[in-house]
Amino acid sequence: MQDIEWGSLPFGYFKTEYNVRCYNRFGEWGEVEVSSSEYINIHMAATCLHYGQEAFEGMKVFRGVDGKARVFRWEENAKRMQRSAEGILMAEVPSELFYEMIEKVVKMNEKFIPPYGTGSALYLRPLLLGTGPQVGVKPAEEYMFMVFVGPVGPYFKEGFQPVRMQIVRDYDRCAPLGTGHIKVGGNYAASLKPAARAKEEGFASVIFLEAKEKKYIDEAGPANFFGIKGNKYITPDSHSILPSITNMSLRTLAEDMGLEVEKRHVLVEELGEFEEAGACGTAAIISPIREIFDRETGETFTYGDGEAGPVTTKLYNKLRAIQYGEEPDPYGWTKIIIE
Repeated sequence: MQDIEWGSLPFGYFKTEYNVRCYNRFGEWGEVEVSSSEYINIHMAATCLHYGQEAFEGMKVFRGVDGKARVFRWEENAKRMQRSAEGILMAEVPSELFYEMIEKVVKMNEKFIPPYGTGSALYLRPLLLGTGPQVGVKPAEEYMFMVFVGPVGPYFKEGFQPVRMQIVRDYDRCAPLGTGHIKVGGNYAASLKPAARAKEEGFASVIFLEAKEKKYIDEAGPANFFGIKGNKYITPDSHSILPSITNMSLRTLAEDMGLEVEKRHVLVEELGEFEEAGACGTAAIISPIREIFDRETGETFTYGDGEAGPVTTKLYNKLRAIQYGEEPDPYGWTKIIIE
């Protein structure tokens, strides 16, 4: 195994030794298989290639201060993948199988879990594909569920440093009654072009508006948006927003810190009323936002003095402390996979 600079890892693909796979054929899940191949052999008429029958999850395992490896809220990822499967008519992965496979792949790749204190983690990518062939537009009769892993650093190169984001109005991430609320590949494909343009123009990511009226905040690139106003933690509510497990966790922490939590429609004009803003998700945990630029109107919303705000910082530190075992986990969010 090559020497790994754990503290300098990007958020990207990293080859490890094993992945795990399981097939569902005609409604029945088979045995879990271990593979060292990075490739999948699938039929050229597989529904994942033609009709978008594909869903995935993103999870992390953290090496704690006590040396133990913890996975964060895996049950919620299992449930979200089940909702995604139901949304595009794929075979649902039972929670027991989901955990069996993530536990197996983590233990088999233990050497790739970054040490405590490096700021990195082991990223897990559960992936569900329609592998059965169809030419007509209908669901497959065969599915493959797999989990692969790799060590990662921060999603944004800035780490926990405020970033600039850009509001886009000339692209939609998803339709109002479409698949925005589930984690399927098509939502991300639709975001690639505006996100690439934003990076070329000097922004870390984009903020999408809801597609119907273009009045309300939707997703913050691949993450959920939140803002702090007075004693309130405010985050958008919409059928087209993916329910973030990180956002769910932050809302609980915010309430326990004495903040009032509001999950509701957030007008673009309200951005000027927030004292702090951030994007939250598994990959970044929280990326504080220092500036939001409206590409169409030219208006700029600025937060803080170049540093993450006090509430955002407190939430970030609290969640990280639970994930790394630095503080007690009164919520039962973490599960030790490796003692």
